[in-house]
Amino acid sequence: MKTNSLNLLLRLCLVFILFLSMQLSGKSNFSPTAFFQEDSIRKTIPYTLPWDDMPIDLSFIFEKEKPAGKHGFLKAEGEKFIFQDGTEAKFWGTTFNYTANFPSHEYSEKVAKRLAKTGINIVRLCVVDNERATPNIFQFTSGENINTMNFDPESIERLDYLFWCLKKEGIYVFFDGLVFRIFKTNDGVESAGKLGIGAKPYSNYNRRLIELQKKFNHDLWTHINPYTKLAYKDDPAIVLFDITNENDLWSQKVTVEPYRNELEELYRKWATGRGIIVSKDTVEFDPKQNINIANFFINITENYYKEMILDMRRIGVKIPIVGTNGWTENAAYLSAQMVGDFIDAHSYWSLPEVHTVIFCNDPMTGSLNNIIPHLAFYRVHDKPFFVSEWDHLWPNEWRAESPLLMASVASFQGWGGIIQHAYRNTSDKFDVDMIGSSAFPSNYGGILNSFNDPAKFGLYYHAALIMRRGDVKHADKTVSVKLNSLLTGGGKAYQLTPEKHRVETVLPGYSANGEIVITPDKSLVGANKEEVLSDTGELYRNLKRKTGWIDTPFTKAVYGFIGKDGKRSLSDLTVNVKTEFAALAISSLTSEPIKHSANMLLTAVGRADNTDSKYNANRTQQMDPGHGPILIEVIEATIEIKTDKKKLRVMSVNPQGFINGYIPSKYKDEVFSFEIGKEYQSMYYLIQEL
Repeated sequence: MKTNSLNLLLRLCLVFILFLSMQLSGKSNFSPTAFFQEDSIRKTIPYTLPWDDMPIDLSFIFEKEKPAGKHGFLKAEGEKFIFQDGTEAKFWGTTFNYTANFPSHEYSEKVAKRLAKTGINIVRLCVVDNERATPNIFQFTSGENINTMNFDPESIERLDYLFWCLKKEGIYVFFDGLVFRIFKTNDGVESAGKLGIGAKPYSNYNRRLIELQKKFNHDLWTHINPYTKLAYKDDPAIVLFDITNENDLWSQKVTVEPYRNELEELYRKWATGRGIIVSKDTVEFDPKQNINIANFFINITENYYKEMILDMRRIGVKIPIVGTNGWTENAAYLSAQMVGDFIDAHSYWSLPEVHTVIFCNDPMTGSLNNIIPHLAFYRVHDKPFFVSEWDHLWPNEWRAESPLLMASVASFQGWGGIIQHAYRNTSDKFDVDMIGSSAFPSNYGGILNSFNDPAKFGLYYHAALIMRRGDVKHADKTVSVKLNSLLTGGGKAYQLTPEKHRVETVLPGYSANGEIVITPDKSLVGANKEEVLSDTGELYRNLKRKTGWIDTPFTKAVYGFIGKDGKRSLSDLTVNVKTEFAALAISSLTSEPIKHSANMLLTAVGRADNTDSKYNANRTQQMDPGHGPILIEVIEATIEIKTDKKKLRVMSVNPQGFINGYIPSKYKDEVFSFEIGKEYQSMYYLIQEL
């Protein structure tokens, strides 16, 4: 829609009067500001992604991959995940949390098809053991749960059906073991009420807690799904398993008795066997300063993982198993993970404080220490690497930069898969027209919902193609970062290097295999660290300008504050984005590169938020989450594609998947050009041959 000059002048006057009154009141730093209100010239349109469908369907590209499991069981071979028939596995996915794991049959059918349309091929079924919400795996309805020894029949049936629906659509499953389980006295657990969720970290060494975990695993893996007619252990659609989630002795303190005393007795016995003298005073468990404690923790953790893995192998579980996840940056902690079949890691950008909704509103593109260095630290030689949790969370307004950046780095590094956390925490049909939850900020889980976020979930089409199709090539060279102590963490070596070369961490006692070997304190990119170009020439990020681009034959993209860059030329593509912040990506939807493709998807999205959402003046605290519909900022840009297809047309697509209209375009001297943002405004545009 066009705003006439009179209306625009009136709106500007109102904004000035509001600003002046705020200044005179002396409360300008605390006054809430509505989304997009600070710039009344900015154009927005409603664009709420439907909960049960998607505007574009890419499932035809991966049709041959259905059903999940057709290639046989997944296995870890060297640094790759390989299916039984020799096919290399690459995963792009999302996470179901809490009650989202136990939806109605109707919901399961629709959500599985919806995910397949975006190109997602793995779902992590997480926190199935959380009794703070129902259904959970132990109980279907709310009420007192006296033990956690058995699965609820109705809950497990719902889980079975969801799994079956995902499998049919070519979507694999990553299962978690111990996550949020709250052990009970009736489970035979001493001081159960003091242990907290997952009994972390006591569940790493206490015999009763380990035996209860074994029973849970046995019941899960030997359970026969009535829809697939297979026990979970015999179903190749389940590809990965995590023994316990974010559970370790390094970051979680042992304080509850008699468990603290039990750990001290184990340590004294361990130390005596190695000739280590231990004072009679109470042992201080500080693994970051005391190498003996660090080695003891490694030993305890390794024994726990080995016992759990051996027990599952005896049951008949065939797939790769990992201990826990790299979420605290520590070499000793990483060393303990080496007994698993692969390495897994977690990292977040802009994680708000619980309940206060105070958050970092910085863009990741301009950061030297975004989530990439932490993840790269956990990649080691000769083991596949997987990221089972990452996110760039709403209400951060720059999150549209992250799906493209994360998928391209993961593909460049040769990581086996990457899962965003999370899709949704419930399967209810409320608040489907707004980001988060109406209960937010009291419901912290609301910020984790991404299923209808145009700025993040809306870019999954391109991210899936980058990762699964391999649109971004693997790095040409490998850098080995050689650690000299188990008491160290990351360092300068991980800053930007993962965007220049492939990176692997070399623990003490292991050999470096890269063409370049450096120590953690050495930077490869240079002193100014303002920009980085991949050794393949396909990826670029400029920290000073807060921009980045991807330039491959099948997917091309620009993202960040690209409105300040003016015209940007990639191979066979030139864009001139007028909107300050945007992520603009174009992918071929055929087996031909963009230059020769007769079917392409263009996505243009930037800032997105709920209607009437409000923040403090600095936009670092959310005062009101607002309501539906979701608004997106209209991205204005001119686009020129060098192509041999003379009869292309551009169609604007609305949230329901219908054509809004046809964008005016022209073809001259092998260049197809058009402008978006003026007519038939949208975030999705199909470019197809007539």
